[in-house]
Amino acid sequence: MFQIGEVARKLNLNPQTLYFYERIGLIPPPQRTESGYRLFSQHDVDRLAFIARAKTLGLSLDEIKDILALKDGRSLTCQAMQDRLGAKLTQIEQQIQQLQALQGELQPLLERCQAANPNNTCIVLEASPDS
Repeated sequence: MFQIGEVARKLNLNPQTLYFYERIGLIPPPQRTESGYRLFSQHDVDRLAFIARAKTLGLSLDEIKDILALKDGRSLTCQAMQDRLGAKLTQIEQQIQQLQALQGELQPLLERCQAANPNNTCIVLEASPDS
């Protein structure tokens, strides 16, 4: 059994993150000592490591909660995971397109700033690109 500080250090997480995960139901309430300290089992640590890994892949806590519910119900099939990862990849691709469009809007504004007299009052965001 591990105390919260040990788990946090082992997984490079803030202890407050563990409290939060417990509060929102990502992890079940851990066992407690008589004095109220949380004790985490190896299973809890493995679950937290899974959550941490999923977060590094860009999955939201809601998406992780959904996957964990399937995993807990022993119905996390490869197809179920494929569906979720495919949806996440589509979402990321859409975000990339949105960021590229934003980059296309910002680049000409930056060029206008660079071409302007640095001592003039900046009106780049006030003027339309066509003016």
